[in-house]
Amino acid sequence: MNDTPLTRNINPEKGPTDLIAYEANGGYQAVRQSIAKVDPKQVLNTIKESNLRGRGGAGFPTGMKWSFVPDASDSGHRYLVANADEMEPGTFKDRLLMEFDPHQLVEGMILSAYTISADTGYIFIRHEYHAAIKRLREAIQTAEDNNYLGKNIQGSEFSFKLHVHVSAGRYICGEETALLNSLEGKRAIPRAKPPFPQVSGLWGRPTIVNNVETLCNIPHILANGADWFKSLGLGDDAGTKLYGASGRVNKPGCWELPIGTTGREIIEQHAGGMINGYKLRGFLPGGASTDFLIDEHLDLPMDYDSIMKAGSRMGTGTMIILDDKTCPVGMVANLEKFFARESCGFCTPCREGLPWVKELLDAIEAGEGQPGDIETLQRQAQFIGAIGNTHCAHAPGAIEPLTSGLKYFRDDFEAHIKDKKCRYTQEPVQ
Repeated sequence: MNDTPLTRNINPEKGPTDLIAYEANGGYQAVRQSIAKVDPKQVLNTIKESNLRGRGGAGFPTGMKWSFVPDASDSGHRYLVANADEMEPGTFKDRLLMEFDPHQLVEGMILSAYTISADTGYIFIRHEYHAAIKRLREAIQTAEDNNYLGKNIQGSEFSFKLHVHVSAGRYICGEETALLNSLEGKRAIPRAKPPFPQVSGLWGRPTIVNNVETLCNIPHILANGADWFKSLGLGDDAGTKLYGASGRVNKPGCWELPIGTTGREIIEQHAGGMINGYKLRGFLPGGASTDFLIDEHLDLPMDYDSIMKAGSRMGTGTMIILDDKTCPVGMVANLEKFFARESCGFCTPCREGLPWVKELLDAIEAGEGQPGDIETLQRQAQFIGAIGNTHCAHAPGAIEPLTSGLKYFRDDFEAHIKDKKCRYTQEPVQ
């Protein structure tokens, strides 16, 4: 058994893992052991017992999500979709898995489809991931040639067809129902719920949408057992997690670590600490749509509940580091520009509110801020961030860096307005 199951085959210097190497290291073992030999309900129970939580950001229990799919009482299609859109700024973990171990995702989807009785699957991937697209298509074809995909898999009655869908790429497609609308050829607007996709999803049929990292865990859980998976975590959460760090650290990157590893260990040990001449000021723990945390939070376990209690979200587990030479106002303004651009435009608070926030932040950063602007931003953030005021969670997530930025770095906002300029130099430290 391996304590880094997701990345055990990954060595960027050697390139992607092919079928021979994948099988030699236990690949497709779970498929051969489970398909037609283990009842799908038993597979579902194993996933429930493992305490696997979704790795896309929400952290919802995977087994529970699958259990909402109705029993197969008709002959209609059922769908499984891998969300590989990965447009969260600062996030690149799924790309690593798809580019260097594509068969792992394919196997995870086969087993997941078997569990929920899906006959068709889609990998919904952003068009910029050229290498991942190519390697996934090659892996799918190889899996079909070896009867891991297609009709009567491994001599069973289970059949599953898998497709790669290259999307035009929109941040909003990270929301599963917007993704499904896009997959159907419609505008990527989140759907009203209920009904939930598990009951009425792609083309009105039962559908499960899972993150790439989530699906890649499935073969290892079924091959090694729920207790083994739970033993990998350091606290209440189970398994490993792909953590990342970007910003002015010595070794930005992505690492598979026990879930619950502290932020301090990730930054200081794995990311090599801050570049000489820079100090840590704060960090977004799970991508751009999470609240800032500061140095007092570094020793918290990076797990779902601990980070939530600290006032943020673990999200994707990929940190964006704010250093002491970078202007927090400029950083927040840049993030809000991205989120304003990526709004689907369906509801007014998001369509109109985010651009207005961005313009006000730009004015403050440019030395054109006025007394009362901070209070205006706070009121706007409070309204946009309130659950129920927007059609989906895009705007509430978008406003998190602003809300927390005003909380922890208010003096910088005030200095911009008072001094009519940004006090941060853009010159790199020598």
